[in-house]
Amino acid sequence: MFVDSHCHLDRLDPATHEGSLAAALQAARARDVRQFLAVAVTLDDVPTLAGIAREHADVAISAGVHPLHLLDCEPELESIKETAERFGVVAIGECGLDYHYLDKAPERVPSREIQRERFRRQLVAATELELPVIVHTRDAREDTLALIREHSDPAIGGVLHCFTEDLEMAREAVRHGFYISLSGIVTFRNAESLREVARRVPLDRLLIETDSPYLAPVPHRGRPNEPAWVVEVAHCIAGERGISVEEVAMQTTANFYRLFRHAAPEVSAETREVLARAGLV
Repeated sequence: MFVDSHCHLDRLDPATHEGSLAAALQAARARDVRQFLAVAVTLDDVPTLAGIAREHADVAISAGVHPLHLLDCEPELESIKETAERFGVVAIGECGLDYHYLDKAPERVPSREIQRERFRRQLVAATELELPVIVHTRDAREDTLALIREHSDPAIGGVLHCFTEDLEMAREAVRHGFYISLSGIVTFRNAESLREVARRVPLDRLLIETDSPYLAPVPHRGRPNEPAWVVEVAHCIAGERGISVEEVAMQTTANFYRLFRHAAPEVSAETREVLARAGLV
């Protein structure tokens, strides 16, 4: 079985399965994708995601604020915590730092100072709630790692999602209790440095994701992404490591449930078998 550890189910493209989320999820299940983590990019997303999770037992959700969203009012620590507790999320995020557009279009994105304070509050919320954190980072390596070191608990950990940085950053994050999640980018022709990460990060620290509807993997590149295509990511990692896709599936699934401890409290017999093999039940 496979897990899509990061998808935006409230934002799937209307052209995907004629706009039917149920059909998109069923298409993924038909490829043995049996768990989905639907990730918020604003706190306002969370009630919608909670409604999706109520309709689909294999969907878990997060609560967080993306670093690139301009807000009229920054969420306070207690607001983040209250939202997370009220809707039963399994993680805080996605949050983090993204400095990529600051020089190109500074009026369109929050400043470094706003991003850092927003990220800090969400790291503190995650630590206080004992929830893992889902981190988006781009062109902000040192600040991202510094805030993680200062405000996150290695015993709780988190994930650098849709990872696009180098092996050194991946190793530093792993040393602080984090996982590295690879998306369809790893299949792109120009992503050799990322395939090195796929080969050299310990398998028990890797997750797989789609980040759908974004970043569709080869051979679907250029189309709106969907959860079913997380399988292509697993196949790429298996090929790079010279192991079976079944091993990648089993280990990344076990990793997911080890990190997101509150996901899928009522698991299927198949999922329970995977967890038992990993010593998690």
